[in-house]
Amino acid sequence: MRRRDFLGGVAAVTIANAARAQSPSPVHRRGRIKQTLMRVNFGRDTKLSFDDMCREAARLGCVGFDLIAPQDWPTLKKHGLICTMAPAMGVTIRDGLIRPELHEAIEKSMHEEIDLCAANAYPNIITVGGERRGIGYEEGKDRCAALLNRVKAHAEDKGVTICIEVVNSKYTDPEFGRADAIFDRLAWGADVCARVASPRVKILFDIYHVQIMEGDVAANIRKYFPLIAHFHAAGVPGRHELDDTQELNYRFVARTIASLGFTGFIAHEWRPTPGRDPLDSLRTVLEIMDL
Repeated sequence: MRRRDFLGGVAAVTIANAARAQSPSPVHRRGRIKQTLMRVNFGRDTKLSFDDMCREAARLGCVGFDLIAPQDWPTLKKHGLICTMAPAMGVTIRDGLIRPELHEAIEKSMHEEIDLCAANAYPNIITVGGERRGIGYEEGKDRCAALLNRVKAHAEDKGVTICIEVVNSKYTDPEFGRADAIFDRLAWGADVCARVASPRVKILFDIYHVQIMEGDVAANIRKYFPLIAHFHAAGVPGRHELDDTQELNYRFVARTIASLGFTGFIAHEWRPTPGRDPLDSLRTVLEIMDL
């Protein structure tokens, strides 16, 4: 081998090693809590592409992302991630499961989405009760259960769980609440689940919303645990990071969930505090919940 070729090879190896050294190494999570992200965690003004977000999520030891549309599922798979909660189809925050005039269209959309998730081995789809607009809570339960009873067999056959999200109706600003939402108390959703009586119809327990409406987060997690399929997490107040700037002790919440043997996912739905680096926030928050 000529000396010039040898030195050139050494230089190339040195440069490659230096590049690897500068690249942050993957984080290996303990695994009792399976954490997943959302696009919102990276900030409204992020310059990162979804591919960049997935790369960082995988490096940080996350399992996947919530609420990602099917056209972006190939990007998730590229990085070894999954869609841990498919976005709602056929319903909106305003018009949800309690609108009987929409039931036929919602049922069709749900069947299609269940098939799509099953084909990709994705476990959950989100849905919402919607706004009351004069509908009573009992009537809303009847309407919601009637529709879910029409789709539960298909969900059971395909192994996909329909998750009804509990939200807060206290705040009228849509950034922080869902004014006039019918599913704003856990007992309402628990009653709907009882009327449907399916292992594939459960509650999406949004910790942020529950803290605002009912408090007693740990006690409510224990009480309703058999009905909970999935969690969302954000700080109260402000819907920011899960740290000591807000009122919930998320380390304790994580321990509570883990102690119950939860095998599903906890998705981060917080928004970075203005002026803070979203990637720094991600690293800190993921460590808080890592057990």
